[in-house]
Order: sequence, then C-alpha cells, then structure tokens
Amino acid sequence: MSDSAIRPDTARERLLPALAAEDFGPEFRVVARGGVRRGIRLERAFWVSLKHMAESRKCTIGMLVEEIAEHHPDQGNLTSAIRVACMRGLAEESMELRKLASIRTINAILVACPSPAFALSSSKKILAFNTPFQQLVRRQLPSAPGEDGRQDLKLALDLNVPDIFARLDANSETPVTSGFVIGAGERRYRGQLSAVRAPVTEPELLMAFVFNG
Repeated sequence: MSDSAIRPDTARERLLPALAAEDFGPEFRVVARGGVRRGIRLERAFWVSLKHMAESRKCTIGMLVEEIAEHHPDQGNLTSAIRVACMRGLAEESMELRKLASIRTINAILVACPSPAFALSSSKKILAFNTPFQQLVRRQLPSAPGEDGRQDLKLALDLNVPDIFARLDANSETPVTSGFVIGAGERRYRGQLSAVRAPVTEPELLMAFVFNG
C-alpha cells in the first residue's frame, strides 16, 4: 500500500496558502473619521487587507470604513460589510493582475523591445516573437521556410529551461544568461540571450532577449 493511500491529506498538493493562527485572532480597533469614532472588531487578516487597500488608494483606513458605512444599508452589521468589501477589493485586484499577466502583455513587451526577443514555453516552443527576432532568423537562416519565422525552426539552449527557472527562483528573478542555437534545415546560428520569467501565472513562460544578434 502506498504512502498516499495511508495519508491522502498530507500527500496531496496544498490548494491554498497556509493559514497562520494570528490571522484568525480578532483585533479591536477604534477608527475615527470626521469626528465619528467606531469601535470595530475584525480578524487580523481583514485589518491587513484594509491597510493594503488604503495604501493603494492613498487614503486612510478611516476613510474606507466611512465609505463602507455610508453605502451599507444595515449599519448594525458593519463588520460583515467590511469583510465583503475586503473580499471584493482583493477580487478586483486579482482580476486586474490577470489582465496584465497575459500573452497580450508579453506581445506588447516584445514589440517594444528594439533587440531580438521571444517568449518560450517549458518545452522550448517559441510562442511569440518580435520583428527584430524575425529579421535575425531571416538574415542568419535564409533557408527557414514560412512567413512567421517559426516554421521548422529548432531551438537549443545551453541551459535547460527548468534550470533557468530554478536559477531565477534562487536569485530573486535576476536575469539568467544562456547560449542558444537556432537552426533550420542544415543551417545553424549560435548566440546568447538573457532570460527572465514572463508575467504570466500559468503556464510558466520565459522571455528571452538576444544581446549579440
């Protein structure tokens, strides 16, 4: 019998971040705004959320609480309204981050880059590229077929993609330099690139910037 059959809860991957005991502990604070003082008891996690919301909106926690109180019909249940406001604020922030973390954003970065650059999947498949990279391929590999610069194009890296991600994790996302070879038919071109993690959450992608092409 496998360990996973004996301990299914501990063997499976965690779906949510670990919760600290202090996040559950209620904290009582007095929030003042416009001469009105409100005593509020909330779990610490919600106070932290309110603080982050206030910082991002360049206001005070008191201003946020006042706005929530003004727009909540049931004044006797202000703490529930604050919790809902915190959840909605986090959901909206997450949605905005998802919009930023997309292939469209990667394409925009590549287009803005004046040097050859491309986005790479973990299987070394080129998913997006800019015009300078396309011009590099046509100049160095004139036998490469197709108009998109990718057909039958083979790419090899001196470092494995998992190793690049591991180095990014270990060095606070400092760009990783690696040699590479692209080929089409019998022709080959060797160069060097600087790799960073692409701004997407899933799947993990690399953005590679050629610096001697």
